[in-house]
Amino acid sequence: MKKVLTKVKKSQVHSFKLLPINNAIMDIKNFCQSCSMPLDAPELWGTEEDGSPNHDYCKYCYQNGSFTNPGITLEEMKSLIIDRMEKEQIPVDIIGAAVSRLTFLKRWKNSATN
Repeated sequence: MKKVLTKVKKSQVHSFKLLPINNAIMDIKNFCQSCSMPLDAPELWGTEEDGSPNHDYCKYCYQNGSFTNPGITLEEMKSLIIDRMEKEQIPVDIIGAAVSRLTFLKRWKNSATN
């Protein structure tokens, strides 16, 4: 039985730990290198300036060869992910995995806020 997160306080963003999650999520090999959304279908891929697909970023983070929100910070991305996933009633383990994964993604690896 999965627990559904009712509300995560912004102050809890740092307290997420990578928890065991269901096998369907673990089988996904590609995640957006900005928001950690699973990229399990071509229609989710971002696009380059010439319209070709970008396999590293989702269509919500990367369009026409650039980030859709270039000024967003890592902390703001964590809050955004939590808010969106809560609205979708995503289980707490999956939200925790998504937030925990951020610091390992291309966009955030060298972030000064890690």
